[in-house]
Parts: sequence; structure tokens; C-alpha cells
Amino acid sequence: MRGIRLLLLIVGSALCLALFWRIGPSAVAAAFTALSWWLPLLLLFPACLMTGCDTLGWRWAFRRDRVRLGKLFLARLAGEAVNVTTPTASVGGEPVKVWLIRAEVPLAESLPSVVIAKTTSTIAQALFLLVGILVARRTLPTGSGLLLGMQWLLGLECLATAGFVAVQVLGGTGGLGRILQRLGLFGAGGRPSAFGRIDQEFAHFYRHEPRRLALSIGWHFGGWLLGVLETYLILQALGVPVPLATAAVVDVFGAGVGFAAFFVPARLGAQEAGDIAIFTALGLGAPVALAFTLIRRLREAVWAGLGYLAFVSLQRSAAPSAAAASPAPVVALGPEV
Repeated sequence: MRGIRLLLLIVGSALCLALFWRIGPSAVAAAFTALSWWLPLLLLFPACLMTGCDTLGWRWAFRRDRVRLGKLFLARLAGEAVNVTTPTASVGGEPVKVWLIRAEVPLAESLPSVVIAKTTSTIAQALFLLVGILVARRTLPTGSGLLLGMQWLLGLECLATAGFVAVQVLGGTGGLGRILQRLGLFGAGGRPSAFGRIDQEFAHFYRHEPRRLALSIGWHFGGWLLGVLETYLILQALGVPVPLATAAVVDVFGAGVGFAAFFVPARLGAQEAGDIAIFTALGLGAPVALAFTLIRRLREAVWAGLGYLAFVSLQRSAAPSAAAASPAPVVALGPEV
């Protein structure tokens, strides 16, 4: 599996270099000249709101409010930093989130919460993609291959999400904790009974917490919508005055590409190629597409750095309390990540 990810990383890097060579670095650099003071705003403002919405989406994925919102924000920031910077198919940061809140929430509640939050985020993304397709029908020409591809992707995402929810509701995920324990990813203090309650948590949440489920989906959907605002601001700063509907099509289809390329480390190469296809179909040009992608890559790098700072901060603050706590099921994932 690591060999496949390494191969994808090499292929993605080669594709990025080929795209830059073909389009020309000077053309991309010219698009950056119009940014000036916009760049710090683009890197910080929309992403802060998006992270806040996604943190609230995670908060409502718990059965009860057990963790302070500020700590959830930092833990999510740290987990997403791992997702972005390591070749783990966008899931390697989820155990990190569990580990960082281990002092406040037992494993039997924290592990289901990150899985449920991932699920509700995907459901929200499917709704977001549906809205984008409806908008794109008025923007793209009839019979557009890009629109047809996104419709197929929407169907695939709906099927995948439905299957994932069914596995959780029917009790097929409780073995995850036991598998991780056999692999040595949990400390000796972890008790098998903690893993046995995981299926019960999933079943209870989906069957008896419709309000929290809806709120989790809603906040994640809000985060996806804020991505449209970010796209609109980036395009305006690049000197491409497009209407909000066009920015929505760019962001929605870009998110669809990201979903399809989830297994590619950092979506390297796939995201760039997808953005170029989207921008070309909309008549916005390949240089602008690469400049747009670079800004988002830079934003990811900035927030990944903030995420690792959050990881260090939470790790230091949790160390004294963890040492003083009585033996309990503990997730010992820190040194492994």
C-alpha cells in the first residue's frame, strides 16, 4: 500500500511539473502580480470560518458535548494538518484527533465521533455537489463532458456514503478498534470492552440523534459554502471578475475532483489537472487555474503549519493531566503518526 502511494506521489509530482512547463511559469507568475495585500487575507480569513464550521460539524457528531469548542478546533486543526501533509488518503489525521482529546472523552465515544463527522462531511459534500450541478446547468453548454462527469461522480459519492452509513448502523465498524489494538496502535491500558461499545455508539447516534445528525451535516455544508466565498475572492484578486455562480461551479467541481482523488497523496497533480480542465471549460484560462491552485496550496501549507503548532500545544497541555489520570482506555497514537 505504501508503495502505491509513493508511486502516486511521484506521478503526481511529475504531472505538476509537466503542467507548469507546458503553461509556462511566467504566465502563472503574471497572475500573481495582482494579489498584493490580498494574499494574507486570502490565506487566513475564509479558511478560519471554514475550519470553524467543520469544527461545529464535529462537535455535533458526539452524543454529548464533552469537549470545549476551542480544544475541538485545535484538535481538528492538528488532525487536518496530518491529513494534508502525509500520504494517508486523507484519514491519517483522524486517530490524531482522537488522541488529542483522550483526556476528556473515552475512546468508545471519540472514535465514533470522527467517523461520523467524516460521514456527515461527505453527505454535505454530496449536497454541495448537487447544488453545484444545478447551477452549472445554467453556466456550462448542454452536453458538457465536465457536467456529465460530475453527475456520475455525484452518483458514486451517494452510493459510497450510503454504504458507509449502512456499515456503521449495522455494526460493522466495532472491529476497527480491535484491529488497531492487534496492530499495537493502542496502549496496554486499552480495554476490549471499550471497543465493544463502539457499534452501540454508532447505532444510537444514527437512530436516536436526528437533531445532532442534521446539525452536523448543516455545519459541514456551511463550510463547503464558505469555500465558494474563498474561490470568489481569489478570482477577484487575480483580476478575473466572475459572478458568484461561476465561482460556485469552480469550487464545487474542484471539490468533486478532490473527492475522486482522495487516495492520491495531497491530491498532487490530480487537483491541478482537474482545476485546469474546469477553468478551461469555463473559458478562464489555464494560467489562472494554476495560479488559483497555487494559492490554495499555499493556504493549505499555512494552515498545516498552524495545525502542527496546535498539536504541540495540545500535547504539552495534556501531558500533566494524562500522567495524573487513573488507568483508562487510552489511544497511544502520537508517536506512531
